[in-house]
Amino acid sequence: MITYEWNCKTVDCYVETEGESDVVYNVHWIVTGVSDTLNPQGDPYTSTSIGTQELKIDDITNFIPFDQLTNDEVAAWTKSTMGDEQVTYIEADIASAIELLINPVSVTLQVGG
Repeated sequence: MITYEWNCKTVDCYVETEGESDVVYNVHWIVTGVSDTLNPQGDPYTSTSIGTQELKIDDITNFIPFDQLTNDEVAAWTKSTMGDEQVTYIEADIASAIELLINPVSVTLQVGG
């Protein structure tokens, strides 16, 4: 099983727009997948994907002041804007990378001499 952590703590904000200040309009996201399978050193296998997601801010209805934002709230906005298909794609890509770490299909070796 893989657990996914969405880190959406780094954001770009408009200083002022629509009468509000520090309005988040772009999220720098990092998604880390952590497998419950452990490597030979006893650590979980992990893989990370990073990117940005511009948010739709032209129709803000329930503005949350910046100092009250949480990672969970911004992650929810990010995933909602991306849509389920993109979120599933990102998490599946991480799962595939972890699977290749657990069961590699190729290795890099050095020829001696």
